[in-house]
Amino acid sequence: MHLPDSEILAKVEVLADLEKDVEQLMEAHEAKRILWFPSEILAPEPDTDPDLHVKGLRERARGISMPSRVAICLNTLTEEGLPHFHRLLATYLGGDTFWAKWNNLWTAEEDRHGAILHDYTRDSQLLDNPTFERMQFEYLKAGFEPSWDKDPYRVFVYTSLQERATQVSHANTGKLAGEYEPLIGTVLSNVAKEEARHYVFYREIFKRVLDRDPNRALESAALIMPSIDMPGINMPHFRDMADVIRRAGIYGPREYIKIVEDLIKFWTIDKIDGLNEAGRKAQEKIMSINARLERVADMMETRSRAKTFQFQVAFAREFAMD
Repeated sequence: MHLPDSEILAKVEVLADLEKDVEQLMEAHEAKRILWFPSEILAPEPDTDPDLHVKGLRERARGISMPSRVAICLNTLTEEGLPHFHRLLATYLGGDTFWAKWNNLWTAEEDRHGAILHDYTRDSQLLDNPTFERMQFEYLKAGFEPSWDKDPYRVFVYTSLQERATQVSHANTGKLAGEYEPLIGTVLSNVAKEEARHYVFYREIFKRVLDRDPNRALESAALIMPSIDMPGINMPHFRDMADVIRRAGIYGPREYIKIVEDLIKFWTIDKIDGLNEAGRKAQEKIMSINARLERVADMMETRSRAKTFQFQVAFAREFAMD
């Protein structure tokens, strides 16, 4: 659904009006942030043998389950898709503004996520790295052109949902894999905490958009919230990998339902009044989303059968899941 240029311009003007809010939220974000770098987290302990460090890491990593490996692969590829997101956000946040400063800061922080996960998978030999790197290349080459990229408001609904979804996926993967190999638990905990801070920024920005332009903001939210395509949708084997992650209890429809519930509550969507007809219809649609999502999750779980999986990136080892 493409918007008229006049409506896009009106929404961009609302975002421009939020410039001071962005500055304040950036200051709060940076004040709470503990800046880390991949080489620090992955480094061997001082005065220890680096070769023994890597050897120990690889021995521990052998215990990481196949579903965890698939989740780490998918999570890493998702993070490596950062160039697509910088481009999409820069469409509306370009220029010498605090919006642009936020986009650059966000990009710098997110870039470390893909870097540390890529370095970890290489050092640990958790994945078949040549296959993994080809998957990354094909994913980036395929592009990511979502329908929401033509609507400035939908961009921020999507980023709110997606940042929270990646936080949940990283955190749950870290708990599962960290039982066997503590370093990946530390890596994913750091990444998840940063995704949580990005989520706080985006959900707060959209709350302020709702305050200023509730009717159009609700219409945008109603188009995005029923379901979102994760950024990895175009990567090779995405659907099978996502199925593994759902079956492992890492991330799936049940987790998405909770994310939607939390945002409806935070944005107090049920309490917004004084709406026009389009705004009221969008509000009603949003308030009915979770009931529909529950039905979808129930149906998916009812129809789910035991299945065998095999991925070249995980050394083509066959494994079965209920």
